[in-house]
Formats: sequence, C-alpha cells, structure tokens
Amino acid sequence: MAYLLRSLILIMLLSVTLTVLVALRFIDFPLSHIQLAIPTFIYTIFAQAFVMFYFIGVSRLVNNIHLIVSTETNLNELFDNPPADLTPYKEKVKRFVHEADLAKRQTIPWTILMLILGMIAFLLGGAHDTNMVEKTTHSGVVYGFAAALLIGFVRQWWYLGKAHILLRKVKGLFEIPDGQM
Repeated sequence: MAYLLRSLILIMLLSVTLTVLVALRFIDFPLSHIQLAIPTFIYTIFAQAFVMFYFIGVSRLVNNIHLIVSTETNLNELFDNPPADLTPYKEKVKRFVHEADLAKRQTIPWTILMLILGMIAFLLGGAHDTNMVEKTTHSGVVYGFAAALLIGFVRQWWYLGKAHILLRKVKGLFEIPDGQM
C-alpha cells in the first residue's frame, strides 16, 4: 500500500509542477493552466485523503494492538496460543505506537496545510479570472501551496517508507500472514 501511495503522491507532485510551469509559460502545452489546475487539484484532494487515512489507519491498528497486549484481553485476536509472559511484546508494541504516532504527527499537518492553501489558491485563481483579485495575490498563495506541497511530499515519502517497515515488523512479531493485513 505504501508503494501505491508513493506513486499517487509522485503523480500529484508532477501534475502540480506541470500546472505551475504552464502558468509561468516555461513550457508550451496544449491545455491552459486553468484546464490543468482543475483536475490536478481534484487529484491532489484524492491523493492526500488516501495518504492521510493511511497514516490514521496504521496508528489506529498499532494502538489497538497495544490495547490488547497491555490489557491482556482478547489475546486470541493476536495469538493462536497466547504466551504466559507478554513483557517482550509490550515493549515492542510500545515502540510501534510511538513510531506510528510520530509518522501521523509529522505528515497530517502538512496534508491539511496543502489542502487549505490549494483550495485558497484555486478559489483565488477563479477570482483572478473574473478580475476580482490581483494576479500577485493568487500567485503568492500558489507559491505557498507549492512550498507546503514540497515539504509535505518529502515527509510523506519518508514516513510512508517507515510505516511500511513498521507494518512488516508488526506482521513478523505476531506472525500475521501477508494476505490478512
């Protein structure tokens, strides 16, 4: 899943870059930047929603495992034969919770900032087209969106890899087959 999400955000970054380059007239393209901006921003919303829910889901899964191990209830959900001593599992799962929460905290604020600045830039672009705001107002917000997008992309790329490894560790620790998670 992490590889699919990495592909989605890479396509997002490339489409935003194409839209900006066409708007700045650095490249000649058969479509205008307005015609590119509409599907690009819809796609950005789509990709960012998937990434955000992925990190929320990984964190929720690890927190649920932590709850089961720490309360020692419903152990049959994790083990065929629950061990008598859960101390090694508790220590590892506590670390997993920290890693999952860190990934969520490091990516979701940038996702929200990207979406908010993107929406404002999108609306100001329409307002500029109808001569309600200056071009510099629209451009300034677009540059802020581009900066948030670049920072968010790097963070998401990094933490998608970390979350993938984390899920592999969880599967290995509890001997969960690949097809079940």
